[in-house]
Amino acid sequence: MSNKLPVSVLIPARNEEANLPACLASLQRADEIFVVDSQSSDRSVEISEKYGAKVVQFYFNGRWPKKKNWSLENLPFRNEWVLIVDCDERITPELWDEIAAAIQNPEYNGYYLNRRVFFLGKWIRHGGKYPDWNLRLFKHKLGRYENLNTEDIRNTGDNEVHEHVVIEGKIGYLQNDMLHEDFRDLYHWLERHNRYSNWEARVYYNILTGKDDNGTIGASLFGDAVQRKRFLKKIWVRLPFKPFLRFVLFYIIQGGFLDGKAGYTYGRLLSQYEYQIGVKLYELRNCNGQLNTAKSNPSPTDTLLPEAGQSAI
Repeated sequence: MSNKLPVSVLIPARNEEANLPACLASLQRADEIFVVDSQSSDRSVEISEKYGAKVVQFYFNGRWPKKKNWSLENLPFRNEWVLIVDCDERITPELWDEIAAAIQNPEYNGYYLNRRVFFLGKWIRHGGKYPDWNLRLFKHKLGRYENLNTEDIRNTGDNEVHEHVVIEGKIGYLQNDMLHEDFRDLYHWLERHNRYSNWEARVYYNILTGKDDNGTIGASLFGDAVQRKRFLKKIWVRLPFKPFLRFVLFYIIQGGFLDGKAGYTYGRLLSQYEYQIGVKLYELRNCNGQLNTAKSNPSPTDTLLPEAGQSAI
């Protein structure tokens, strides 16, 4: 008798050979695994197929939808429930047991999972990094990532950054943690957050210029956790000295110092990240809403890109 659970896993990937073995090994209780790859040049495809995953190639044309939403729209999932897992994340046996029980409950259409973030080999338990709730398990026909209108900024990557899933119906919370630990070096952390800061700068710019529509979820001081966070961001983007404030908030006010050297380093990098957002926001405000990475005219190679998500399944 098979112990597989009727869950389809979606993993967005690109050059993740260091993380994929541990990730895929933790997902073997799922009935089906899709790895949606972006033309990896390392062994990502080989490793994925070794663990029994179905590999689909995604070609981003610079417009909506990005990778996860395209996958939710186009992949032939054979199960009602989808679990979205990044390559640097792992699902523990205890969490699988909880998932098995949760998907039998007709009251909920989705569940938040709590991430336990590791950095430099240490669990970052403080600084506001825990709990870290993410809506990752849901009925795939009922959930889609929101569009925050940031597609005009290049070099943000082809995957959703901090967009949230919008889902119909009631949502629950699972208690066992999902583990998040990148086995690559700090170069990749810095490279990834350099791209993320392009996206964040556009979000800040949209707020300050009145072009922010808050996505589908909206912003409200009296709403849920995501709505409150978005309300506070509207205040945050207008504050001075944000890199300094980001460090003080993480390291002192929220207790990041309790995580030792790893907490201090993480706090310093968050402060640097906030500075990157700030200088890119300055560039946007002084270049008519364009980063220098955003071309005013597409190159010939841009026009030859396949349609977003063209693939052989």
